[in-house]
Amino acid sequence: LKDDWLVTDEQFYIRSGGVEIYIHIGAEKVIAAERDGEKIAVEVKSFLGYSNITEFHVAVGQFINYRSILEDEQPDRILYL
Repeated sequence: LKDDWLVTDEQFYIRSGGVEIYIHIGAEKVIAAERDGEKIAVEVKSFLGYSNITEFHVAVGQFINYRSILEDEQPDRILYL
């Protein structure tokens, strides 16, 4: 919010090929009126499990899956982890 992002979804839902995913935050940056808005999705992770390495691998795997679906369904939206 401090960087002028307008949060549009706190649980961003997207479906592709029968697969449903929920990415934690979807937002559109407010840019000058004459320009198109930049869109992002943010997956938030806490790494609270027993093994940080295992949590990291799970997060990277999710990121790769989500990025692939976004490239197909909403190629203008950038994914952040």
